[in-house]
Amino acid sequence: MTPSARLEALGLVLPPPPVPVANYVPYVIDKDLLYLSGQGPREADGTLRTGKVGGDVGIERAYDDARLTGLNLIAVIWSALGDLDRVGRVVKLLGMVNATPDFAHHPKVINGCSDLLVDVFGDRGRHARSAVGFGSLPDNITVEIEVIVAIRA
Repeated sequence: MTPSARLEALGLVLPPPPVPVANYVPYVIDKDLLYLSGQGPREADGTLRTGKVGGDVGIERAYDDARLTGLNLIAVIWSALGDLDRVGRVVKLLGMVNATPDFAHHPKVINGCSDLLVDVFGDRGRHARSAVGFGSLPDNITVEIEVIVAIRA
């Protein structure tokens, strides 16, 4: 099954790719690698999901926010490559969680994105990963995630 067919089977529709909010580009292609700028949990209408994980945001909501962020990342991949089947593999993911100092479950949160990438790309979606906590993130978003993708010809 193709990644696009998997998205459809999951009942997911790609949102418009997020527009950069500062002085950067959404992605860079260098040889056979696609580097995605960090994305956050932005709804299709532009609304950001905000809050401090371990404070006013629980693990379940933060997991959903990471999943939404993954959907935004997939939209950028589609924008960059024009076809999700060009993804050779998701190589590396860096997941940042806007967390309270005592929060210790960052991997459970970032699983929202990781699980989606595997659901959409199958084994090509399995990746190396870091999941870390931060004292703050831009606009108080709950998570920010960046990804490196290998492109297949």
